[in-house]
Amino acid sequence: MTAELVRGQNHPLSQIRLTVRISAGVPVLAGATLGDENGTVPGPQWVAHPGAPALPGVEVPRQTAAEHRLAVDLGALPEAVHRVGVFLALPTGPVRPLRFGAVAAPHTTVDGPDGTELVSYTLTGLDTETAVVALELYRRQGAWKVRAMGQGYAAGLPALLADQGLPESADLVATIQRTTAPASVAPLPAPTPTPTPGQGTPTHSYAPQLPEPAPSYDAQSPYEVQNPYDAQAPGTPVDYTHPRRRPLGTPQPLVSVAAAATDDRPAQPVAGDAVGWSMEERLYNQVWGMFEDLARTTAAYRSVVEFADSRLEKELDQVLADPGSRLGAAGDTAREAAHARRTQLIDQARAVLDRDLAQLSAESDVVEPALPPAYAGWDNPVWHGYRVPDEPPMALRLGDLHLPESGPLRIPMLVRLPLERGLWLDSGAANVDGFPDPVELRHLAMEAAVALAARLLAVHPPGDFALQVIDPAGAGAAGLGVLTRTGALAEPPATGAAGVTEVLERLTRRVDLMQMAVRGGTPESLPPDVDTAQQLLIVNDFPHGFDERAVTRLRYLADEGPAVGVHLLLVADREDAAAYGPLLDPLWRSLMRLTPVADDHLADPWVGHAWTYEPSLVPAGSQIVQHVLAEAAKARGKYK
Repeated sequence: MTAELVRGQNHPLSQIRLTVRISAGVPVLAGATLGDENGTVPGPQWVAHPGAPALPGVEVPRQTAAEHRLAVDLGALPEAVHRVGVFLALPTGPVRPLRFGAVAAPHTTVDGPDGTELVSYTLTGLDTETAVVALELYRRQGAWKVRAMGQGYAAGLPALLADQGLPESADLVATIQRTTAPASVAPLPAPTPTPTPGQGTPTHSYAPQLPEPAPSYDAQSPYEVQNPYDAQAPGTPVDYTHPRRRPLGTPQPLVSVAAAATDDRPAQPVAGDAVGWSMEERLYNQVWGMFEDLARTTAAYRSVVEFADSRLEKELDQVLADPGSRLGAAGDTAREAAHARRTQLIDQARAVLDRDLAQLSAESDVVEPALPPAYAGWDNPVWHGYRVPDEPPMALRLGDLHLPESGPLRIPMLVRLPLERGLWLDSGAANVDGFPDPVELRHLAMEAAVALAARLLAVHPPGDFALQVIDPAGAGAAGLGVLTRTGALAEPPATGAAGVTEVLERLTRRVDLMQMAVRGGTPESLPPDVDTAQQLLIVNDFPHGFDERAVTRLRYLADEGPAVGVHLLLVADREDAAAYGPLLDPLWRSLMRLTPVADDHLADPWVGHAWTYEPSLVPAGSQIVQHVLAEAAKARGKYK
């Protein structure tokens, strides 16, 4: 079944040998760019165009035409290539369309090797653009997806290539134009006067440009009007500009409310609609695809807001710089017009963001109930039917992520197992409003730590995972009670200086012996008293009760332990740890910081977002953790 995409939507690709078909109605130039994981095109040799139609894994047509076929073999692409962008550009010449908004909306499809149509996308909503990135094939977590881009450029192909980081874009475009010159002067055929489906709802392109004047609507029925194409003389070229973007004075075709409601309607989301060998892997890839989609659409919205604010500032500066217009009615009119343009542009961007958020929310509604226990929140009913697994999961849920613009939408924060880094649960999040009581924060931090430890224990087979606790002053006894009562802890929490030393020495010895056994290829030679199960060491109120020798051992476990199955979970106040000076800085930097309450401290270097993290806590009054740990304890008893 073909997936009909709308702008910004993605879809997994189940095939690696593909054909991209393009139907534009008028002659266009088609090509492809090969980009790295950041989307950067390093040089002209990474661009497939009519002058260089064949690159490893990609072949494009040699001339402009109304119909194109591009061949893509994802398996033959260089290892450094993570993105393939399929672009279209109107040819240059004395007889040519001035913009995509005046021609039929281009239609693209992605076919499998047997000709099966996998994905289709119609590029609606284009206006003054003369070049556009139609589709993007991209690799995430080893799986390939296709995204409907529709990103247009009013400045043409040079701007498109420059936006992808190509420094020699002008020279390359000149070469392309010389190659396609004979075909670029062909006269335009008269297209069939039939509006393209889906044009009733505009899809906005964010090429920086001043908006056109607002159209004036005739005083006619808001539901049915005469089709303007009926009044055209025979042989007159049809203007395919979107009705709401026509210049003043042109007829305004409107559609019925029922028809408008069906335009650009996204496909219904399905849980597990991603690439993967198992349902768990497909859900994992789908969750991180949702994270990526939220990051992209929010970045696009913020970019538009930034551009609108910058343009407003420049326009106001121009008004103030002219003594003749800064005062009086003329100045007021100019300022009002500048603010109106800013509002219009931001409203358009917000509409696109809201559409994407609605699609992601609909996807979240079907994905969240389908998640396995390791990926599910504690309020998910899947925990009530919990059964001890036969094998560990590929990932674990640490909490949820969201952005200020995403409203109630939450994306699960998944990390691969086994954990590559230890965790630092900050019990002194001083920047959180409404939690001035440090005692309450420490209590919440211990609850979050216990919930996370219970999840780790529950998602591993019996005997594969064990918990150990260091609580020097016994301050966490209340929070740790559920672990003690259910038998999740094989030994009581270690207290006092002697207890701290004994646990650290035992785990340090285990790491040393495991490292030697792994390097020597003789894991069966381990002493019988060495527990080969993965270990999670919970340390409460760190660094209280730790001397310099104990801190050094803890740093050793943080650096060397994860590779041989020893993981750390520290519950500590960063401000208290700072009193120890630079001694603890390396340990702090080696761990992932989590918080017991919502906090926007997780930085995303890809798009520059600061994500708000929310811990996965047990609902108030719920006994689900005790139930799950009791089931795990029964399974361990049978295993022994």
